[in-house]
Amino acid sequence: MATNATDKLAESISVNVSDLSVKLADGYALTGVEASGVLSTSCTGTNGLFGAIIVGLLAVTLFIKLSGVEKLKVNLGEGVPPAVADSFNVMIPMLLNISVCGIVAAVLAAAFGTDLMTIISTCIAAPLKGIMNAGPWAVVVIYTLANLLFCLGIHQSTISGVLAEPILTMLIVDNMATFASGQPIPADHYINMQIVNSFALIGGSGCTLALLLDTFVFSKSKSSKTVAKMAILPGLFNINEPVIYGYPIVFNLPLMIPFVLVPDLFIAATYGLTCAGIIAPCVVQIPWTTPAVISAFLTTGGDIRAAIWQVLEIVIAMAIYPPFMKVSERVQAKQAVLAEESAE
Repeated sequence: MATNATDKLAESISVNVSDLSVKLADGYALTGVEASGVLSTSCTGTNGLFGAIIVGLLAVTLFIKLSGVEKLKVNLGEGVPPAVADSFNVMIPMLLNISVCGIVAAVLAAAFGTDLMTIISTCIAAPLKGIMNAGPWAVVVIYTLANLLFCLGIHQSTISGVLAEPILTMLIVDNMATFASGQPIPADHYINMQIVNSFALIGGSGCTLALLLDTFVFSKSKSSKTVAKMAILPGLFNINEPVIYGYPIVFNLPLMIPFVLVPDLFIAATYGLTCAGIIAPCVVQIPWTTPAVISAFLTTGGDIRAAIWQVLEIVIAMAIYPPFMKVSERVQAKQAVLAEESAE
């Protein structure tokens, strides 16, 4: 029952399909057309990660440069609210930015028969993927540098997130497709993002879950235990900024040593165990916040040996951290005494 003008109009033009087919002239029939390839998804997955990073950086940089040119700003007068004026001021830079990107794409397609994503994949992604496929050493070097910078206050993802994670993510996605098809995982895909997340960052960067457990067992410092109590819950989900900046790890030379070296040890050891067939390769991409033991079991497709190895990793890390932790606590105790004496 039509209740308003819109409903009445819709009712007047609505026709059942069965009625429409009856009204068609002889020789005509309703048919459907399947349209494919309308929207390309070849670069919307892991294959487009490097392209997204590079294009994003270049486009934003160009936009910022153009936005700073006074001649490109639109003067609407003094009575216009700042928010409205700002939106018009970026209109021309935005149009120019889009135009430049479109012109570059058109020139590459018309003159060279290619596109930017293909160039990035061929010249950047493929060589980096080959380096990662060669073994754990490139990953070890990158995460050594990244964790060392983390100890100086610069988040490790600023290094690993650009140099390693896009390629390592591609490799685990490839493993997922290979595993789903029932094929064996190639050896050059044993190093991937999940080996790092699940086996080398237990409790977060530096495998600091072991440090927190050591603090509860061996530490005599009240401040360290207080930080450990606050940090243990996020640490179980691999979030360790409270440890990095609260314990602290930053600018703490004794703890910097195991913080950098323990993940390197576990990357190399897990790769070796995978190559030896002792544990299954990582074939499932899981959230990086998945707790230890569960993460190893899930990412290897249900291999209980991987979960056992992750438990052993925690035990090994707990055996490595205490000497450095005790040196750190002695240094902190001396600093506290010196601070009290200087205050007096």
